[in-house]
Amino acid sequence: MKTLNRKILAVSLTLAMVAPLAVACSKGEKADDQKERVLKIATTGYGGDDEYFRQQFTEIFEFANPNIKIEIISTMDEKYRYGGMQPGEKMPDPLEKLKEVMQGDNPPDLVMMGYEQLPDLIENNLLTQLDPLITKDKFDTAGIVPAVIDGIKNAGGGKLYALAPSFSSSALIYNKKMFTDAGADFPKDGMTWDEVFDLAKRVAKGEGENKVSGFSFSTQAQGDLFYGMQTYTAPLQLKMFDDAGEKMTVDTDQWEKVWAKMAQMQKENVFPDLFDPQKPMNRQFDQQNPFAYDDFMSGRLAMSIIHYGQVQQLTNANKNAASFKGYTPIEWDVVTMPSHPEAKGVGGAIYMNGIMGINAKAQNSPDAWKFIQFINGDDWAKLKSHSSYNLVARSKYLKPKDGQDFHMEAFYNVTPAPMENNNNKIFQEKPYIYQVQDIGRQQFDNVLKGKKTAREALKEWQTQGDAMLKQMKENPNQPVPQPATMGVAG
Repeated sequence: MKTLNRKILAVSLTLAMVAPLAVACSKGEKADDQKERVLKIATTGYGGDDEYFRQQFTEIFEFANPNIKIEIISTMDEKYRYGGMQPGEKMPDPLEKLKEVMQGDNPPDLVMMGYEQLPDLIENNLLTQLDPLITKDKFDTAGIVPAVIDGIKNAGGGKLYALAPSFSSSALIYNKKMFTDAGADFPKDGMTWDEVFDLAKRVAKGEGENKVSGFSFSTQAQGDLFYGMQTYTAPLQLKMFDDAGEKMTVDTDQWEKVWAKMAQMQKENVFPDLFDPQKPMNRQFDQQNPFAYDDFMSGRLAMSIIHYGQVQQLTNANKNAASFKGYTPIEWDVVTMPSHPEAKGVGGAIYMNGIMGINAKAQNSPDAWKFIQFINGDDWAKLKSHSSYNLVARSKYLKPKDGQDFHMEAFYNVTPAPMENNNNKIFQEKPYIYQVQDIGRQQFDNVLKGKKTAREALKEWQTQGDAMLKQMKENPNQPVPQPATMGVAG
């Protein structure tokens, strides 16, 4: 009986929250606007009957517009969603399938896509420009955070071809006490990476088990710097290989500059110690420290990149510190992600959710625009603003939760780094190309350990990678033996 009561209460609360949306949406509607009609939505990442997709995007709209039926068109073959590929089988490109559907005989009215797919759809004139509709209906875009509106405008050459109702983001978190104890200024918004590294040198101290590192790309203990530094390289748009995935592009001055910088920072103890397989991984499994797996929460790290979803864990730990033996509450705050002088204000860890645009061949573009306004409007943002992991795109509903007081703007006053859809396409077409990336990781490890200079390691990566790419071109669905000259790094 209690379970039934809970369900009734949950439904009642949902209806109570959605009812104002329905009223708002129906105001001023003409009588002939109530006729039954269908709105077709195509997606690249969800199935046709995906429950999460409906809960997240369409159910509220359908409740507020009972005369509009949503038809979801998935461009992903269901057999590939759960690893149904056979040896030697090539997975279809989701973007190419979406483009095919958009131009078919029964095209969708609205499409949802990934940020990396947006430029391609715009360049091929497959999306309707939204600016005239925004102006005509006086739809408010001023309240949409820079992380979303600027990112989408950049993809469209300054014009809007889509909108996104929510996003996830990261910021630079810092331990206030460590900076105070070192007599160093707190980090601030808009810093360059070099400024952050200089600050990190000032607060780093100690060695061995007592070492406090100045900065890490991840709070995770004993993380991998090669993959972690992609946050640093993404705004620079460094590429491992060309657009065809046939030729390496790492033997360059820019790659050398990045690798040399990372090696220098490692040498100056800015970063945590390199993982040593000869030593036990006690930091991650210390029974005296419930958060041993996290360098920042364990007091071993002054600054790090933190995802918004991690804030809740830190907040809960501070609030319940008495319950965690060995945990000391941390006084912290966040500032915007550092950026490079040549890409000022561009961060490398922002992901937009539910990017939606109107198909240029839409048969029901009025309802497609109505849907976009609804999902990207104030009421939807207010309703969805309670998430602890995703952030709504409207800044007025972005406030710290649970009585916390931190610099929330740090998570959204940045612009996302451009994303390469072509890179994703190459990884789909050549499923073993990750082996080329792994060669780079091993060569980078040699640089960090002082066994090779950055340029020497990059030249070897270029040569070995080219040989592997050549074999993959000839046989893309087979693993490639590592070059005999590679050996074992470290």
